Amino acid sequence: MRTDICNRLGIEFPIFAFTHCRDVAAAVSNAGGLGVLGAVGFTAEQLEVELAWLDEHVGDNPYGVDLVIPSKYEGKGIDGLSPEELETELAKHVPQGHRDFAEKILADHGVPKLPEEEVHPQLLGWTATTAAPQVEVILRHPKAKLVANALGTPPPEFVSQIQESGRLIGALCGSVKHALNHKDAGLDFVVCQGTEGGGHCGEVSSLVLWPQVIDAVGDLPVLAAGGIGDGRQVAAAMAMGAAGAWTGSIWLTVEEANVPPAQMQTLIDASSHDTIRSRSWTGKPARMLRNEWTDAWESADNPDPLPMPLQMMVALDGVKRGHRYPEAAKDVNFNPVGQIVGMMNKTERSADVMNRLIEDYVNACERLNNLNNAE
Repeated sequence: MRTDICNRLGIEFPIFAFTHCRDVAAAVSNAGGLGVLGAVGFTAEQLEVELAWLDEHVGDNPYGVDLVIPSKYEGKGIDGLSPEELETELAKHVPQGHRDFAEKILADHGVPKLPEEEVHPQLLGWTATTAAPQVEVILRHPKAKLVANALGTPPPEFVSQIQESGRLIGALCGSVKHALNHKDAGLDFVVCQGTEGGGHCGEVSSLVLWPQVIDAVGDLPVLAAGGIGDGRQVAAAMAMGAAGAWTGSIWLTVEEANVPPAQMQTLIDASSHDTIRSRSWTGKPARMLRNEWTDAWESADNPDPLPMPLQMMVALDGVKRGHRYPEAAKDVNFNPVGQIVGMMNKTERSADVMNRLIEDYVNACERLNNLNNAE
């Protein structure tokens, strides 16, 4: 199970766990995989706190950080502005009608407003301008050995900064074209995510997409993603030539996850048929649980979602209120998750999930070996 990327990162197993919760990231890194902390929800100051905590809780083990710098977004090319100034400029392009519509959805479902002291900036790490301070934070933490960009090829200046510091940098892809763009940019790896995956994804299934991308990029390591929650799926990806498995959704229902109980129960109760690709939260197609928020934005009589990052500037208040008041927001909450949600039927410790993935992988390999050796 040990591949070259394990040696480059100093990890035991090529299992990568994307999560927004530092406790989960630490638990996976301490179990021999690589926890990857999603940074998009943090300001640079908050990210510094999170990474300092990780430094103290992973021992000598490494971890990774995931950024969101889209290749295309509203406001790209506006130079010379601070993150605060860019937020002010982009806010001018958000119609008041969209804000009113979002507020009406939340109000109709009785979701309370946030206390004034909990109101956050509308624009976080969704642009190169706002991600730059996050990169500076990452470079101050030697145990952050890997950086991944969730949407498109990262800007060349970030690639050179991160590689020159001795870290690996890669990016997610949902097509062969995207993967080749990453290779041409000199990235160290690609994460190939099929449409089954949670969050931003394309339209091609993992089983079809993985071998296409692996063949297209040659010796560039490919981490298979999109619907992985079982060691048998890890074995299938490795059999196709993947260098490892990139997992995400399965860490939403572990004991260490910072997910409110009511929201976690929604995930545990959901089936694979309950997910949908929707632009209603971020402005780009992302897989999540379908609910009355997603339905409202798809109705022909209502406003169309705005491009990224404008839609998230509309929806971020709903994200925060849903996390703060999960019981009230049950029918309108932001629940990004992949189709593997149908197998996420109980709460487990992160270490137990890692052990299960490895054990199921070994059993799958043994079954194949027995077939090969059968007379």
